[in-house]
Amino acid sequence: MSGPETSPAWPVEIRLAKDRRSMTVAFDDGQSFTFSAELLRVTSPSAEVQGHSEAERKTVGGKRNVAILSVDAVGNYAVRIGFDDMHNTGIYSWTFLHDLGINAELRFQNYLDDLAAKGLSRDKPGVR
Repeated sequence: MSGPETSPAWPVEIRLAKDRRSMTVAFDDGQSFTFSAELLRVTSPSAEVQGHSEAERKTVGGKRNVAILSVDAVGNYAVRIGFDDMHNTGIYSWTFLHDLGINAELRFQNYLDDLAAKGLSRDKPGVR
């Protein structure tokens, strides 16, 4: 017999920075995370970035200075973020954003390691 399921954290505030280079999401569990636009862009849950399997996942370089153009609600479960490189196909669920916030440092380090392993740069566009 399993215990009661806990409800996923729910956002209570989403704030885009004036320079559009970061977004802060506060959740009803008391946690608040500030995401760089770069981290949001390179971890986009879109098929374009994630592929349809781990083998298809892409590492996207050249996104150090990407900015967020729009944050639009998708139903009551997610937001679609539009970036100034015209990427706008990722749907960021509340669960995805909460998990990304908790694991942001590790996810960003993994991204940096992937860039290095694939000969890509945060400053020069490229995909592998």
